[in-house]
Amino acid sequence: MPKYKAMIKNCADHKVHGTDRGKDHGDDALTQAPVFFGPRRLDPPVILAPMAGITDRPFRDVVGRFGAGLVVSEMIASQDMVNAKKGTREKAELGFDAQNTSVQIAGRDPFWMGEAARLIEDQGARMIDINMGCPAKQVTSGQSGSALMRTPDLALRLIDAVVAATRLPVSLKMRLGWDHDCLNAPDIAVRAESAGVQMITIHGRTRCQFYKGRADWRAIAPVVDAVSVPVIANGDIVDTASAQSALDQSGAAGIMVGRGAQGQPWQLAQIAADLFGKPAPKRPQGAALADLVIGHYEAMLSFYGTDLGLRVARKHLGWYLDLVSPPKALRRAILTAQSPTDVINLLRGAFDRPAQSAAA
Repeated sequence: MPKYKAMIKNCADHKVHGTDRGKDHGDDALTQAPVFFGPRRLDPPVILAPMAGITDRPFRDVVGRFGAGLVVSEMIASQDMVNAKKGTREKAELGFDAQNTSVQIAGRDPFWMGEAARLIEDQGARMIDINMGCPAKQVTSGQSGSALMRTPDLALRLIDAVVAATRLPVSLKMRLGWDHDCLNAPDIAVRAESAGVQMITIHGRTRCQFYKGRADWRAIAPVVDAVSVPVIANGDIVDTASAQSALDQSGAAGIMVGRGAQGQPWQLAQIAADLFGKPAPKRPQGAALADLVIGHYEAMLSFYGTDLGLRVARKHLGWYLDLVSPPKALRRAILTAQSPTDVINLLRGAFDRPAQSAAA
């Protein structure tokens, strides 16, 4: 496969533009070769995206029970991880001793990134992901996340530090570039592969787009051509149709799903069934859906404690309630109740109704 040979410089004086091939890449998506991330086969190559405040252990456990090739923890600040800042190690521990979980770290200092990787491995993690895709201002203003795409030399020092510090397989998640004058993902991907990164995920937007417009899956194709490691397509993939389009247009080895799993933890398994021949998940309805939601709710209360758990759970309950559209008064009561017992009783009334189903 062709490789990019261009000299890499900072985006301030070097611009690499993606190309539109004018053809689809995924004609053989259903019969593609097995996808490996290090020694682990991604079967199926359908991955749960890292989402701050969302992909905590209770949520990832629910998604994992339905089936996913890999789930990724919330982004963890490397220096906070090493210094045991309150709440940080709890996020990382979500991945410890879990076979299909990767722990994502972020930072701007090679020392702290390497130390975090070493600590995460020592505590039982199986895979590490480096964040170079977060567009949030509070992250990029500290020269972390997608800001690193403007300084590839620094980005590669971080990658070198992580790879040198651990025996675990390391992946990289990034965007197309900082903006449309800096579409340097293929160049960074080449350097990352040479440094030892074993899988690369590309969100099909630039940092300056944030989440506006539509993800450009076709613009991921130059990264696929540039490297030999698996490339995963990300951005606006919410169901089977969008997953198939992303594979077709990018030629990627697999797909990563974020918001499409919110309130529908079976969605990754459904995509895997439709595109990769995996068993179709049984989508819960009625009393079975109520049991799933209540089980997830109780897991959040157990993980966070009652006071914090009540607050954290509300966004997840809201997404689940979108499936059944209960009366507004009932929805409001569920999302404002202060007693877990009251919430559970109200949830039964919302979901365990013959007229309602989880079909989306």
